[in-house]
Amino acid sequence: MTRRLAGEGARIAATDLDAAGLDRLAETLRTSGTEILTRAFDTREAKPTDAFVAEAVARFGRLDGAVPCAGIAHAAPAELMDDETFTRVLDVNLTGVFYTCRAVGRVLLAQGRGAIVTIASITSKGGQPGRANYAASKWGLVGLTKTLAIEWGHRGVRVNAVAPNGVDTPMIRDGIPEEFLAEVMLDRTPLGRLARPEEVAAAIAFLLSDEAAYVNGSVLEVDGGLTAGYLTHRQGADFARKRGGPNDQDKRQ
Repeated sequence: MTRRLAGEGARIAATDLDAAGLDRLAETLRTSGTEILTRAFDTREAKPTDAFVAEAVARFGRLDGAVPCAGIAHAAPAELMDDETFTRVLDVNLTGVFYTCRAVGRVLLAQGRGAIVTIASITSKGGQPGRANYAASKWGLVGLTKTLAIEWGHRGVRVNAVAPNGVDTPMIRDGIPEEFLAEVMLDRTPLGRLARPEEVAAAIAFLLSDEAAYVNGSVLEVDGGLTAGYLTHRQGADFARKRGGPNDQDKRQ
């Protein structure tokens, strides 16, 4: 995402818990001529979030947009999920995002323009076994996004979300059993593959841009068609075969 925005000429303020990863990102972008500010801290804490936003404004003079994208997932059956597992996911995925939106929103509202894009999930479209914490955080995030869009839209600040399916990253490949990936996720996705990071980045870049000037409070699904229906490839093919072909109904009439 940062590479996509940098490629469009943006100056970048980026944060992460991974200081070494931020250093590598900064080195890469600076080599290509991008001005970038980085700080490693936990976005679950409001004070460092406020301080970093203030530092970015002091450095760049203004903010045009933000993408609060911190997110984690820890799976467990709801009846076995402990308090820490539930609250940590909510704190990172929802509370921390609120802190960022609040800090950035104050700046954008003072400027009278700007855009924020949050990162929802297809899980914000329905439940998912073993992910009560994650689903609650993403449903809450969509509610937050739409509420901010209503509160801030008439003051020049747009707030939208993207809702990806699985994105082809090491976290997905390492964290999801191969048989589940092939037999469930990919079979249910009409395009038959995971999203590429650059495809999600393109959707984010669009929502941040002036080309999306009349898009506000929307959740853009970047899911390969997964949420378009309810039958998998195999189920759909089986259904079509059992129906006997397109002219079978006419023959029976």
